[in-house]
Parts: sequence; structure tokens; C-alpha cells
Amino acid sequence: MKSDSKNRFADRPWRSLALAGAVLMSTSVCVYAQTMPEPTTHQVTRAEVMHELEELEAAGYNPSQGDDGAYPADLQAAEEKVAAKHRAERNAVTSAGQTAQTKPAP
Repeated sequence: MKSDSKNRFADRPWRSLALAGAVLMSTSVCVYAQTMPEPTTHQVTRAEVMHELEELEAAGYNPSQGDDGAYPADLQAAEEKVAAKHRAERNAVTSAGQTAQTKPAP
């Protein structure tokens, strides 16, 4: 009988270790499954940068002036003009789409 009780006590640490390992493995899988993938950042192309610069120049920004003290204000003013132009274009497209939907069919 004594040998049975020794085997039973010797068997418990292995069971505990196996149970702890299984719990740790299952929780790590759950944590990994719940993580959101990092959103990929859009790599700006040279053409997009050149288009933005053309829009800023059309709005009054002159990059050849350099840093004359008015640089940040000039650039921010041009960016605001471009943003206002884009908002006006979006609003025009949206309102044109809404008026087209409200007209009765002939």
C-alpha cells in the first residue's frame, strides 16, 4: 500500500505541471486571436506629393521664398484654402447627387 501512495504523490506534480501548461497555452492563443492587426499606412507617392504642391501653389503658397518668417502662416493659409476648395467640391457633388435622387422619373 505504501508504494501506491508514493506513486500517487509523485504523479501529482506532473498533472499540475501539465494542467498549468495547458492553461498557459490556451490563454496565449486567446490573447493572440483578440489582437487587432496594425493598420497599414499609405505610402505617399511622388505624384501625390507633386499634386499637393501644385494645389498649394495655386492657392498662393510660394515655396521658393524660403524661410522668411512668414513660412508657417503662408503654408497654413494655403492649406486652409485647398481644404475649403475640397469641401466645396464634395458639397457640390453631394448636393448634385441628392437633387438627382429627388427628381421624379419621366
